[in-house]
Amino acid sequence: MTVAVNTEETGKRIEEAIPGSVVSSDEGSLTVDSKALAQVSEFLKNTPGLEFDYLTVLTAVDYLGYFEVIYRLVSLRNNQSLILKTRAYGRENPTVPSVTGTWRAAYYQEREVFDLLGIKFEGHPDLRRLLLWEGFNGHPLRRDYL
Repeated sequence: MTVAVNTEETGKRIEEAIPGSVVSSDEGSLTVDSKALAQVSEFLKNTPGLEFDYLTVLTAVDYLGYFEVIYRLVSLRNNQSLILKTRAYGRENPTVPSVTGTWRAAYYQEREVFDLLGIKFEGHPDLRRLLLWEGFNGHPLRRDYL
């Protein structure tokens, strides 16, 4: 079983390296600005002492005012885990950067979130529906889907 990393200390390390990237941190998670997500993900993967090399879960939640994209990361070397979050605003075209270049496990998970919630992952190599057919109208996990 992994041990949860201290998000306050990790947030400070990220903020020192990438100023303005950390929105908030609490006992269980770290929220970053979506504009800095690609840089933060690279930092979390490649920084000695952090080395979050494994993405176990990528999902999203519709809060009506915004979408929250959630990443559960694991450092196999350090036996630590981290919940990383970012937000996408707007109902018409919510967008966050893709992290497939950092973690290959994001490839199908980003496609699933795109399919079911309509969040676009900018820079994804093949962003198309995964579970539903191409002509399907809407995104069934959105709270306003009828």
